[in-house]
Amino acid sequence: MTDPAPADGQPTTPAPQPASQPPAVAPDAPEGPPARLWDRMREDPQYAPEHLALEAVRRLGPEAAQWAARARAERPDAPADELADQAVRRFVNLARLSGAVSGAAGLPGAVIDVGVLAWTQARMVLHVAAAYGADPKHPDRATDLLVLQRVHKAAETARLALGVAAGRERAGALFGTGGQPALGRVMLRLSVRLARMAGVRAAKRLFAKVVPGAAIILGTWANSSATKDLADRSRQLYRATGPGGIPRPRRP
Repeated sequence: MTDPAPADGQPTTPAPQPASQPPAVAPDAPEGPPARLWDRMREDPQYAPEHLALEAVRRLGPEAAQWAARARAERPDAPADELADQAVRRFVNLARLSGAVSGAAGLPGAVIDVGVLAWTQARMVLHVAAAYGADPKHPDRATDLLVLQRVHKAAETARLALGVAAGRERAGALFGTGGQPALGRVMLRLSVRLARMAGVRAAKRLFAKVVPGAAIILGTWANSSATKDLADRSRQLYRATGPGGIPRPRRP
């Protein structure tokens, strides 16, 4: 279709095109860590969970805040527990789907799966935090992620590790990462760190994914089970704390 011819020698103004707006939340499909984060974790596998937590708050915190604001605008009287349940159902389903998708991809697929799972779980935790009024964009949420996902037992050690990871991130950007160990060893270390973060702690859960036939069933079960456990801990934490992480007063 061509534009109409100009009248009286004057150029015509093209019809305005509707601006494309990004979705308030990501589509309901498993979404993995961004490529730059994968590179960062591969270069520094020892601090992979910390790098993931920092990036999750930066990238996924605004998404969770938009979702909570829209949900409250649509249903002002909806209790926080109901919003949290809605988020949990959504991300447990995504975790289950990602386990099934990667089931037939062998060990490389298992490594990718635990990264996708950890990223999906981080999205869920930030959405649950937003449902209960905690700011999902606040740096403290990265600390929450590491404690809830049992990477660290205490908030203080989690904050220290996050500070180290952030410093290594800045140093890597300035000076590069230097020589890298063999790729196989890097991937093994990365898979172990991410599996621990995602709640897939038993080695047989991770490596049984490469067994033909059982991989899809095991991946689906392991992912959904770990994500449900994390959801319970997240609800407990944010239900007990108000906005800003201040403990809510106990009912008499």
